[in-house]
Amino acid sequence: MEHSIQQIARAAGTTSRTLRHYDRIGLVRPSRVGVNGYRYYDDRALVRLQRVLLLRELGLGLEAIGEVLRAQDAQARGGEPPAVAEARILGAHLELLRRERARVDAQIGSVERTIAALDRAGRAAPGEDHAEENLMSENMFDGFDHTRYREEVERRWGADAYARSDRWWRGLGEQGRAEWRARMERLGRDWIAAAGSGADPESAEGQDLARRHVEWLRGVPGTPASEAGGDLAGYVLGLAEMYAADDRFAANYGGAEGARFVRDALRVYVERELRG
Repeated sequence: MEHSIQQIARAAGTTSRTLRHYDRIGLVRPSRVGVNGYRYYDDRALVRLQRVLLLRELGLGLEAIGEVLRAQDAQARGGEPPAVAEARILGAHLELLRRERARVDAQIGSVERTIAALDRAGRAAPGEDHAEENLMSENMFDGFDHTRYREEVERRWGADAYARSDRWWRGLGEQGRAEWRARMERLGRDWIAAAGSGADPESAEGQDLARRHVEWLRGVPGTPASEAGGDLAGYVLGLAEMYAADDRFAANYGGAEGARFVRDALRVYVERELRG
C-alpha cells in the first residue's frame, strides 16, 4: 500500500518540503516517483521515516542520523529478512526512548520537589525550622546528566578525551561548574547579539568573539584545544562546521543563522591567527 507525500506529511506532522529534503540527502527515499513527479511511500518507507523522527526527537542532527541509519542498514544486510531487521532496529530505538522517558520523569520529579520545598519555605512563619530549607538534596539534580553525550564524545574524540574532561568537570565543584556555565552562557548571548545586529564575521566584534571562543575551548582538558602540539586549527574548524550543521548546537547561537555567523567568524580567526 502506498501513500502520497501529502498524506505522509499530514500523518507525521511534518511538511512535504521536509520529506523532499530527506529524499535529497538520502534519509528517506520514496518507494516510487510517479510520471507526474509526485512521490509515493510504501510501508517500509514509513518505518524508515519513523526511525528518522525518533532519532530527531532524541536530539540527533541530520548528519548524525544518516550515520546511524547507514550503520544499521549495514547490519541489516547480514541475511535477516527486512521485516525482522527493522523490528530489531526499532526495538533498539524503543529502548532509547524508554531511557529518555525515565530521564525526563526524573527531571520532572526533581523540579516538583524543588517547587514544593520553595512553597513550604514561602509559607513558613519566621523562625520555623524549615523556613530556610536546604534545597541541595541528593536528588535535586536527578535527570540532569552531563554524561548523556558520552558515546558521541568518545566516537568523535576518543574515550581518553571523555575521561579526562569528565574528571575535570567533576573536580570543578559546584561553584566552579556554575562559573563555567555562566561564562558559556555569556559567550552564547554575545554571539546571538552580534549575529542579530548584522555584524560582519570579519569585523573587530566578530573576531573578538572568536578569540574568546577559542580561549574558552582551550580551558577544557582532553581536547586538541588544550594539548600542546594538538591540531587546534583543525579542531576549531571542525567544531565550527558542527555548530552550523547540527541543530542541537545551532540552538545555542539562536538557530541556524546565528550558528553560521559563529562558523564564519571562527573560520576567519583560524586563518588569521592560527594559520596566518
